[in-house]
Amino acid sequence: MKTITGKTLTYRWLIILFVIFSTIFAGYELKNLGIDADILRSLPDDDPDAALLKRIGKNFGGNSMGIVILETEDVYRTAVLEHVRAITDSLGQIEGISSVTSLTNIINIKGKESGFEVGRLVDEYDLPETPEALEKLKNNVKANEMYRGSIVSEDGTSTIIIFTLSDSADVRTVAQTVLAKTQALNIPEKLYYIGSPMLVNYISDLMRRDLMRLLPIAFILIALILLISFRSVEGVILPILTAVIAIVWTLGVMSLLDYRMSMISNNIPIILLAVGSAYTIHVLNRINQLRITNRDEAIRKAVEFVMIPILLAAVTTMIGFVSFIFGSYLNMIMAFGIFTALGTFFASMLSIFFVPALLDVTTSKIRNKNLFTGKIKKSFLSEKLLLRLNVLLFKHPKYVLTTWTVLILISIVGMFFIRRSVDIQDYFEKGNPTREAERIMVEKFGGTKPVFVLFEGDMQNPEVLKTMLEAGEYMEQSPDIYTTQSLADLIAQLNEAVSDEMGIPDDQEKIEQLWFLLDGNDALKRFVNEDLTEGIIISKFKSPDNNSKKVFAGYMNTFIEQHSREGCRISITGMPFVDITMDRSLINSQIASITIAVIFSILLVSLILRSLSSGFFSAIPIIATITILFGVMGFTGIPLNIATVLVASVALGIGIDYSIHIISHFNSTLKITGNARLAIEDTIIVSGKAIIINVISVSTGFLILVFSEMVPLQYFGLLLTLSMVGSSLGAMTLLPVILILAHRKKNKDHFNPSL
Repeated sequence: MKTITGKTLTYRWLIILFVIFSTIFAGYELKNLGIDADILRSLPDDDPDAALLKRIGKNFGGNSMGIVILETEDVYRTAVLEHVRAITDSLGQIEGISSVTSLTNIINIKGKESGFEVGRLVDEYDLPETPEALEKLKNNVKANEMYRGSIVSEDGTSTIIIFTLSDSADVRTVAQTVLAKTQALNIPEKLYYIGSPMLVNYISDLMRRDLMRLLPIAFILIALILLISFRSVEGVILPILTAVIAIVWTLGVMSLLDYRMSMISNNIPIILLAVGSAYTIHVLNRINQLRITNRDEAIRKAVEFVMIPILLAAVTTMIGFVSFIFGSYLNMIMAFGIFTALGTFFASMLSIFFVPALLDVTTSKIRNKNLFTGKIKKSFLSEKLLLRLNVLLFKHPKYVLTTWTVLILISIVGMFFIRRSVDIQDYFEKGNPTREAERIMVEKFGGTKPVFVLFEGDMQNPEVLKTMLEAGEYMEQSPDIYTTQSLADLIAQLNEAVSDEMGIPDDQEKIEQLWFLLDGNDALKRFVNEDLTEGIIISKFKSPDNNSKKVFAGYMNTFIEQHSREGCRISITGMPFVDITMDRSLINSQIASITIAVIFSILLVSLILRSLSSGFFSAIPIIATITILFGVMGFTGIPLNIATVLVASVALGIGIDYSIHIISHFNSTLKITGNARLAIEDTIIVSGKAIIINVISVSTGFLILVFSEMVPLQYFGLLLTLSMVGSSLGAMTLLPVILILAHRKKNKDHFNPSL
């Protein structure tokens, strides 16, 4: 340690210049850092449901569909139809949109006295104007199972305009253009937007607003807390400066490696602001506590003392983040873990090398009288709080231990009430336009979660088409499936118009003749590929309940097992199936990440401190805190979702830092004094102050997330704040009590106040 700190001060200018140039380089790379809020792209390629969903999305445009919902008192009015036509025409002119489907251009097959006609449900150049014509349109829609409840709601108060993006389209550009063009029409009806492109754009905007709005507030609040705590320029600037540099380096590396910000990694700057400042706080606090007037000696001694605890704290925090790699279903969670761990490493290295070098340079010309007076200032924390805490711990250790035990037991009960959620509605606050759009789609159009049944075979083969038609009818018997659409439905309707026989013809030649009438229609692109070797059934799943999704999956797998065969291979996918896997991964990821983080943290602390008991002792407060955290989630109804699933491992990685500082300080002081009581008292006074400053600043940074516009991030910030407060209290009460009880039997004379 002496060698490292000596070299740091010797090469201080080299270190400072390296940091400056690295920050400039990383800052330059930030211009290329993009935002990607598409959850579908974060799905793993090795998962069968996710891989098939991506494949269908690419081949049929199923995952690149946006929807404009028009809500009014009555859709079947000429003025409303004119507005639907205007929206349809506007969307059709947008570059990147390959097709638009609405009430005013949808395909319609009907029989006539002279034969049949394949045309449009509504003549866009001659919209119905008379009550009779409008009533006829209404009856035609209600009579058509493919369109009733899928294009126009059954109550006639809402209709949707569906648009599909081309493969080369820029999702955000198209979505923003859709918003601009439709809003520029100034139509009186209410418009809502839903679908993958619109959600990606909306969440991206929320992420940008969160960063622009919340990050500066977090900076200001943390700066105020540091100013009150240290009452010096260095105490404010250095912790924030190291955090900012760590953030710039981390995001710069993300950009350099062509990673984008996701709705999870959007938290990285605020987390690193809170975590990154913590290590510097311990360095500065130790310098303040040393009774050494020589500047270089004070810096050297302080860094020697805190280097091991900081490295331990950083590595255990990194383990907490890296543990997300194991068991995580979404790639965005893995990326979050990797880059947050990298940022933690940067912050710890900066506090050990850059901060001492900068202090040595900045104080070489102007002595900081407050920093190097050699006196320990009395403060509210030490005099009023920490001294009284010492008295409480030594006087009533068993009461403190009993209180923690009761809290843990109550929390274990609460853990059984934790619910899981992967539903998109839970991501937005009530009254949010996206949530309202989701509600309308569920109530009036059968939901927003797409379901696709893929058929591989000859799409002109009668048996394949009959199986497809049967599958659609089978699906509609499920209470969570309202309507289905497929190529087989179009062929069956066309056959009825030609021959008055509903169903698929037995003769393939007749199907080929019917196909000739449909060929070239844009609607076919949604249902069949160009080679006619693959076709899909499109539907939507209504219920957000995971048990309903599991029941439906079992229900459909039974049909697929019975009907899939050579020449007609059937498979099914969609967001309900992805949700099932994602829901299962929440539990697996939680168990795996916590287990890995706890085991490695204990082993690492034990190895570095050369004491297995120290490793176990350091883990006790944070395990207790996580248990209480889960209990709070169970009792308050905060769900386990893709954001809150991160909390326990993040809390473990960050929260165990407090225990490490307590254990390290206690062991060091015990070796010097040989008195366990004095070691505990000194630990509480010195390290306790740094921990309190640390937890207040860190919690403030996390608490800012409560003001996010995305509900999961609100919960994430609230739970992390709770975990930081809990783990710090555990480190400063539960851990010292364990040490007191463990050492009191061995060294009774140490704990005799008269001695």
